[in-house]
Amino acid sequence: MKQNAKLDRLPGPVLMPVLPLRDVVIYPHMVIPLFVGRGKSIHALDLAMQSNKRIVLVAQRGAEVDEPEIKDLYNMGTLSNVLQLLRLPDGTVKVLVEGVQRVCIHQFTETEVCFMANVSVLEAIPEESESPDVHALVRSLLGAFDQYVKLNKKIPGEVAASISGIEDPVRLTDTIAAHMTLKLDEKQKILEFCELQERLEHLLGLVEGEIDILQVEKRIRSRVKQQMEKTQREYYLNEQMKAIQKELGDLDDIPNEIEDLARRIEKAGMPKEAKDKAKAELGKLKMMPPMSAEATVVRNYVDWLVSVPWKKRTKIHQDLLEAEAILETDHYGLEKVKERILEYLAVQQRARKLKGPILCLVGPPGVGKTSLGRSIARATNRKFVRMSLGGVRDEAEIRGHRRTYIGSLPGKIIQNLAKVEVRNPLFLFDEIDKMAMDFRGDPSSALLEVLDPEQNNTFSDHYLEVDFDLSDVMFVATANSLNIPSPLLDRMEVIRIPGYTEDEKLNIASRYLVPKQITDNGLKKGELAITDEAILDIIRFYTREAGVRNLEREIAKICRKVVKEITLKQVEGQITVQPELLQKYLGVRRFRYGLAEEQDQIGQVTGLAWTEVGGELLSIEAALVPGKGKLIHTGQLGEVMQESIQAAMTVVRSRAESLGIDPEFHQKSDVHIHVPEGATPKDGPSAGIGMCTALVSALTRIPARASVAMTGEITLRGEVLPIGGLKEKLLAAHRGSVAIVVIPEENRKDLTEIPENILAKLDIRPVRWIDQVLVIALQTLPEPKPRAMVNTEETVVDVVVKPVSVLEGVRAH
Repeated sequence: MKQNAKLDRLPGPVLMPVLPLRDVVIYPHMVIPLFVGRGKSIHALDLAMQSNKRIVLVAQRGAEVDEPEIKDLYNMGTLSNVLQLLRLPDGTVKVLVEGVQRVCIHQFTETEVCFMANVSVLEAIPEESESPDVHALVRSLLGAFDQYVKLNKKIPGEVAASISGIEDPVRLTDTIAAHMTLKLDEKQKILEFCELQERLEHLLGLVEGEIDILQVEKRIRSRVKQQMEKTQREYYLNEQMKAIQKELGDLDDIPNEIEDLARRIEKAGMPKEAKDKAKAELGKLKMMPPMSAEATVVRNYVDWLVSVPWKKRTKIHQDLLEAEAILETDHYGLEKVKERILEYLAVQQRARKLKGPILCLVGPPGVGKTSLGRSIARATNRKFVRMSLGGVRDEAEIRGHRRTYIGSLPGKIIQNLAKVEVRNPLFLFDEIDKMAMDFRGDPSSALLEVLDPEQNNTFSDHYLEVDFDLSDVMFVATANSLNIPSPLLDRMEVIRIPGYTEDEKLNIASRYLVPKQITDNGLKKGELAITDEAILDIIRFYTREAGVRNLEREIAKICRKVVKEITLKQVEGQITVQPELLQKYLGVRRFRYGLAEEQDQIGQVTGLAWTEVGGELLSIEAALVPGKGKLIHTGQLGEVMQESIQAAMTVVRSRAESLGIDPEFHQKSDVHIHVPEGATPKDGPSAGIGMCTALVSALTRIPARASVAMTGEITLRGEVLPIGGLKEKLLAAHRGSVAIVVIPEENRKDLTEIPENILAKLDIRPVRWIDQVLVIALQTLPEPKPRAMVNTEETVVDVVVKPVSVLEGVRAH
């Protein structure tokens, strides 16, 4: 209540009985029946009837309180007249009351029989009703309430007419407030407004808010009604159309879904088995209610059957020169793959029907396996389909779901064939080595049928339930490693794509990557040039990879920075990126190029390792500490590599005297072998000769040459056995500026696959025995014990007297 309101108060507070009300606020001039059942309330009514039939009606704050206390009652109420009182048989009282005036309650008094209160009656000053603002508010309120009555169907239309006849603004606001659907606290707030203008403004705001809500409700009801009417109308028209078609029978020219499916079945060119199946399902569909769930399943099945390309195929290009030109344009190098594709096309010219080859391109990331698949498709004029198998662990991805499952679909193979609409595309299975298996099945086993040329002419999809011929499809798979199940690997022709050499990367960058990034970054011709020397420095000092993906990122980074400089007008004319500008655009060098400059170290040997991303240089360290012969190995070494260490230890012990080593060293010292980069797991037998050389260097205190790298498996007799991944390892040695590489003699035949420029820059020395390795790798030969000889391929050579002859015997380029 406003304390500074302009009010006329009747003299002195008067003690009056109080009747607490639940969920209702009584306004002046309001007549309402009440049902009273609480004892104190009935006593208050009795007191009122005994005096002047007047009582104060006050709303309680919470309707859930059965026995209210003084704190539960508001401090503003309505003085009312009791018009009629009727006692009912159940003890309750029905009373008819009429609100008279607002009263302010100064103090409550709670007696044993009822609530009493000291109240004073409040009346507004009459002059306030005559102000222009009040007249304007009254007019706005009447208009808003009239609109409210039209929207609210619960209030009779006569109410608006009767209210418009009220001339007193005070009575008008109270009457409108009584007819509004408001919360209790909002109704009480209106009662407590003493100034008429404030009361009118607040009530007008409430009415307009209710009008907005009612309009939103009306729009929602109208929209729902329209949707229901539209659905009912469509259903009625569909039923009418069916009735008309039924009456017309065969004379009906209006196309329907059943006839459309029947025509598509005839045109699809299905084999007899599939055609009979489609017709049988179509017959079932005719007998089903069109709105049933089963009809939808059958309709989808027939639709998939006719969507599969049973006979449509693209014409394969057989022009070898054109195909070769396309492959050369798209990719630099990769001669074996290109040769295999041209062989296939040549045979296709002669033998018109040839099962599509199934190739598996294996190589590190970034060497162009996926893009090569697109080029093969373009060279052979096949449509290209790519399916990524990374993370696929559900057999249904390949074979599809059976139709008994809700939402079942064919497998991805059938889906992709339906999408390209031909039966002889190039289908690329990307990342075939990343497949997994779980309780839902093994997708690699499902691929066995797909990738077998002798079986895939009768490929059975679980959803279609009829055989489909995949023999015209050319399948190409890509993988980073041969971590593929053996039965699946056996069905594919593996073509290894090793990492690129520096020269190949330089050519790829200058021919493809730089022009592509200049275009992609919005640079115009003549705005940027990157010299070959700068590209070579990017390859050496900012990337270390088998492919060219990071190289492309670095070139893109240069292009972005140049675009920024040109946009900000920091430079004018063509920007030529020289090696000395690389630090400005790419930051400090990330990698060291070249290990040959390092000093020779005792017990440290450079090995060569194969990884999924190409070859890597592997540092092998050996150290002796006083102890009792314990062999320690660290660096996350696998079981095979640990066994190689033990074999190397046995070789050293068996040759201890000839190497000038104390035969009892294994009892007096602990030997620790460590391979750095301990966070990376390492395994394989090819570091055997490196382990043995590091042990000999540590035991004899003779430094090992830092310019020598080696790879080879060792036997207990000291023989060096062949290894795999030779090309990747030699590329790693070339990247690291290693001068001499020691390889097993039996790997000499693999040197034919190594590029000539790599062979020219590496001094490659094939060896058969560990003694030859030690001659090459150690700075000096160890002093043997008296009468100690070294056996090298049945020729006994005195190591001390004739070291040069041994060197000459093992040098081979």
